[in-house]
Amino acid sequence: MQFDLSALDRFDRAILSVLAEDGRVSITDLARRIGLSKSPTQARLRRLEEAGVIRGYRAILDPIRLGLDHVAFVEVRLTDTREAALAAFNRAVAAIPEIEQAHLIAGNFDYLLKVRTTDMHAYRQVLAEKVSTLPGVSSTSTYVAMEAVKEVGLGDVT
Repeated sequence: MQFDLSALDRFDRAILSVLAEDGRVSITDLARRIGLSKSPTQARLRRLEEAGVIRGYRAILDPIRLGLDHVAFVEVRLTDTREAALAAFNRAVAAIPEIEQAHLIAGNFDYLLKVRTTDMHAYRQVLAEKVSTLPGVSSTSTYVAMEAVKEVGLGDVT
């Protein structure tokens, strides 16, 4: 179920904007930065969490510094696109840590995967031993990224 964005006022949007930049901000600092006192800020934050607008808090790791600078996008075509086949594929994809993102696509192929590895050799292993063996895969096409020009999540909601 999608959240009604019209229900967000300027304070809610300010909360989301501050948290997108600094998820570790204290409630006191958050309240000061959005111009409300602590109690209403806490209540708004709790409402946004309960509504699922804020799904969680986590550290954002730098994949390059972790040696994971090889990114490939993989088009996947399936032999079967009935709901049971899609569900089986989705479950299997979720178990592969090298797959950062998986999107069901309306187009000439069925899924677009973002795969992150250390290098081409590691990618070839993931493709051969994991991606190609996923349920229902009939073919794949790989596109290797040369550079990430923009790679961010939702940040500015104002």
